[in-house]
Amino acid sequence: MFNIKVPATTANMGPGFDALGMALNMYNEVEIQEQEDGVEVIWDGMDVDLPLEENLIYTSLVLVLDRYGYEYKGFKIRMKDCSIPLSRGLGSSASAIVAGIAAANAIMGGKLSEDEIINIATEIEGHPDNVVPAITGGMVVSLSNEGKVVHSKIDVPENLKFAVMIPSFKVSTEEARGVMPKSYGKSECIFNISRVAMLVNAFNKGEIEKIRCCTKDMIHQPYRKTLIHGIDDIFKKSEELGAVAEFISGSGSTLISVVESQNTGFEKNMREFLEGIEGGWQIKMLEMDAHGVRIDI
Repeated sequence: MFNIKVPATTANMGPGFDALGMALNMYNEVEIQEQEDGVEVIWDGMDVDLPLEENLIYTSLVLVLDRYGYEYKGFKIRMKDCSIPLSRGLGSSASAIVAGIAAANAIMGGKLSEDEIINIATEIEGHPDNVVPAITGGMVVSLSNEGKVVHSKIDVPENLKFAVMIPSFKVSTEEARGVMPKSYGKSECIFNISRVAMLVNAFNKGEIEKIRCCTKDMIHQPYRKTLIHGIDDIFKKSEELGAVAEFISGSGSTLISVVESQNTGFEKNMREFLEGIEGGWQIKMLEMDAHGVRIDI
């Protein structure tokens, strides 16, 4: 029996479209064990009716086992805790993929390296920005080079927290990608290249005062904001309350404010503001998860 815990992730962080991601201390937890016959999926305390072929934990699990020729008869998959909300830009699909691959690797005796796990997860997900930090923890920049994923961790100042604002409405990845242009001009590309480079360096050097200008973006946020009701008012209020920066988490609908730990009034004041606008918003003050996926036997 294997108990697997995978962190939520936030991707892009402004200008780092499909390249930057960070693990957060919100988790999905699943228990997986082999059994003699058939597949049993149990959702603890949750009323979920998800076809087996759409369960990314199961499909990722068997994809890896089949690829490496491991013979199995059946599985019992127990969803113990699903704290990562679906279709909110917090890496719910990445967490399921990583959980399935991690379970397969544990069942096979740990034969896969971290890089092999990352490459398989990216193959399934389609891009590395969420799956890599879910595996490694931390804030990570990732890219594909000649069919392999190359990644590098970024230092995050210890006094930064992340106000994660989650609405009741969803935004699908397909919808969020559909509103984006098919091509961009040179000025837009330069805008983003300069900011993502500065963002990485500002985090590494602890230059917090530079983060706000570095989270600006011209690739996806101007288009995706049309799918997120109240975003302009929330970002304006966040800045008024002293946040370091704001950005759309992944494809949305979640929004994130970067907040210094000494800004103790931010959570209370922002919660009161969110209660007064439409969208069913909730706020959670999270920190970076430095460890990534965890497996207990």
